[in-house]
Amino acid sequence: MTGNTAGKRTAVVTGASSGIGEQLAVALSAVGFVVVVVGRSADRTRAVANGLKAEYHVVDFAELDQIRELGTTLARNHPHLDLLMNNAGGVAGARIETVDGFEWTFQVNHLAPFLLTNLLHANLAATKGRVIVTASTASTSRMARIDFADLQSERGYRALRAYSAAKLANVLFARELARRWAADGIAAASAHPGVVASRFGSASTLPVRAVVASPLRRLMRSPAEGADTLVWLATAPRSEWMSGEYFADRAVARSNPIAADPIVAARLWEASEGLLAARG
Repeated sequence: MTGNTAGKRTAVVTGASSGIGEQLAVALSAVGFVVVVVGRSADRTRAVANGLKAEYHVVDFAELDQIRELGTTLARNHPHLDLLMNNAGGVAGARIETVDGFEWTFQVNHLAPFLLTNLLHANLAATKGRVIVTASTASTSRMARIDFADLQSERGYRALRAYSAAKLANVLFARELARRWAADGIAAASAHPGVVASRFGSASTLPVRAVVASPLRRLMRSPAEGADTLVWLATAPRSEWMSGEYFADRAVARSNPIAADPIVAARLWEASEGLLAARG
């Protein structure tokens, strides 16, 4: 399968085996995108793809060699890529390292999407495409900091602090990508989907699991509701939103002051490149 089949736009959606990612894939397919489904669970990813008659790839973001293989395959199959939805993510309850030697939450939420996006730069430039990143209101919390001396959370790991930092990294990544790749016509944005009732956090710490399983779920958004702003960013005319911004409920949202610091954004980009080069 190749990009822009029969004149249609092509979208890659990561973390698409359930929850928000599944709803993104369904919604984008419904408005005419050729959707490529990427997920970690083989059975669920296959089921979502089969329902959409879509191409799919089973990939674990905790293994960067799998990301490199995915990037190579997508670059070859879809020379014209209109949209990359960086939605995959998660939080580890305890500090664990991936096979690549990085802290799990940092790699899955930031380093792996950063690598995949860079591998697809030329494909996105070919269409003046969009990169949309699923962030979180955790990026605005007091715990959200980018500690360049401890990006791997080696000092006093706390699950929510590591997750908050990774989500802040998502916002900084989208902002810096918008700046660096603007000359190629590529737009980028990050968005908070709201508190969504999904499988997210089911393997994390007891407090996170307690919220996920509690009666509070009744007050949470459905995955389809959570996907709404992300779908809007993917489909609305470019004149309706500003590249590089952080959004919630189809509007620019209050972000962490750190996210507005261009020096931090550039430094994080360069640090990410360095980490990947050192262990590539």
